[in-house]
Order: sequence, then structure tokens, then C-alpha cells
Amino acid sequence: MKAAPKALAALMLVHGAFWCGPAQADWRDDIGTFRIGVVAEPGAGNTVPGLAQLTQAFTNALGMKVEFVVARDYAALIEAQANARIEYAIYSATAYATALQRCGCVEPLVAPVDSDGAAGIRSVLLTRDGKLSGLAAMGTHRIAMPPSDSVGGSLLPLAGLAAEHVKIAEDSPFLIHAVTALAAEAMLFDGKADALFGWVRAAADGQPLLSGGTQARLEAAGLSPSAFQVVWTSGVLRYGPHAVRSDLDPEAKRRLTVFLTNLKSTTPDVYDLLESKHSGGFLTVAPKDYAMAEAIVRFVSTDGAQQ
Repeated sequence: MKAAPKALAALMLVHGAFWCGPAQADWRDDIGTFRIGVVAEPGAGNTVPGLAQLTQAFTNALGMKVEFVVARDYAALIEAQANARIEYAIYSATAYATALQRCGCVEPLVAPVDSDGAAGIRSVLLTRDGKLSGLAAMGTHRIAMPPSDSVGGSLLPLAGLAAEHVKIAEDSPFLIHAVTALAAEAMLFDGKADALFGWVRAAADGQPLLSGGTQARLEAAGLSPSAFQVVWTSGVLRYGPHAVRSDLDPEAKRRLTVFLTNLKSTTPDVYDLLESKHSGGFLTVAPKDYAMAEAIVRFVSTDGAQQ
């Protein structure tokens, strides 16, 4: 007895679904719950401002269950992503570079910019009235340097120069260590130093921006822009990225990138919850954009090993 045409068609559909189902398993099923790691804000404990809104926004973007995980510090956040306990993490630039060094299993998706287009900072070596002719002449001049906790004025120039095979020790006799960045700037302004390591804000294409940074403060203090010259400039240290595990499904990466790069224009209130420091939106980034962050991590690792 032959099966009716409709019954046969239905049987074939069921048969096809049975055999094709496992091969077409969705990446969401493999993940189960998509976990996003953030570092706890000082004094905030494990709370995330606007948690419900953020969770819903990411849930809608990915079409799956989302959960935020609060880490006590960047070290804990890095370990969580390296061990695949979270798929996505919001890092500082150097924390991302540390995670990359730790496991090689992360990649940046997007990073924030400021409303004027600033995407990070550059270190600069400034001289006044042409007193310092170039890097080779540093040993015979007085160079003011902010304290070691100044990323743009201390850590970035040391790492940036080392990456260019110009090695300067923190205890080099020509360096005058100031107690604050402002004190270092005052040394150049008052003529107690011939040059100064400082920083400037920079756009994504590396072009310096006039607002903020060492040059702007020197001008505000009364030093004419024509009085100082830039002797050396580092690469751009980009603002910290949102990074995912490299083995995350390409479709998930695509959905996240589209969601984040459009977030400022489509849902500005959610953007403000996710990114409170830089108000210009998210731009896509690539691993090469964090070359300076990697240089800093290498410099710190090498310096620590030597000590």
C-alpha cells in the first residue's frame, strides 16, 4: 500500500530534521548563557548600574540569555576570560594586552571615543626654545618626567622608546623625576628642565587634538605655542576595548559589533550605562590598534624580571 503524497512529504521532513538537526545546532546552544565580565567600581561591590537595561539590550542583540559577572579586579577578569568562564570582557588597554599575553585567546571588537574624536593618547617629548635637538642628545640635558603612575608621561614613553630600541632606565641621570605631572610641567615652564615627557590626546588616525594633555596645560599656563617643539611622539595608546574570546562564533561577533557601533545613536541611555567616561560612541578596533599597550606590558614584564 502506497503512502499518500502528503503523508510521504511529512515523513521526509521529519526524517530530514532528525538527521540534519545536530549539524545545524546553533552557537547559542553551545554557549548556553553568554557571560559578560566587568570590573567592580570602587565601593560599588558586585552591583552594576542599570543592570536590567544592559542585560536586556545584550539579550536582544544576541537572541540568547545574558548574564553580567563582576570581577574584583582586572587580574580576576583576565583569568575568567582565559579560562572561558566569560565570553566577553570590558578592559583597560593594558589589561587587554595582559590578557592577550596570558592566553592569546582574546580579540578586541570595539573601543570608545570621545565626543571630539579622541581615541586615546600619545606620549610626547617636548622641549622649549629648541634646547633639545633630538633623542640622541638627551644624555647631556635635563629631562623632566612625571611620576611612574603617570601612564602618558612615564610608562608610555619608556615602553614606546624601548620598542624603538631606545632604552632609558628610570634612574638615568638626565631624568628629573617630579612628584606630580604638574610639577614636571612647571620645571619646563620655569627653565629647570630642558625637555619634558608628557602626553596629548589623539584621534583614531593618530592626529593630535588640541584639547587636554600636556601641551594644552602649558599653553593655559602662559607658554606660547611657538616656544616649545615636539622632539618625539609615541604610537597611540587606545582607550580600553571590549574584547571577546577568539573562539566565539563569527555570527556572535558580528551581532555584537553591529549592536555596539550603533548603540550611541540608537539607545544613548544604554550607551551611557555601558560607557560613562567617553561619550563619542564605539568604533571597531583590531589587535594592531593595541600595539602600544602590548609594548607597555612587555616593558613592565621585562623590567620586573630584571629587577
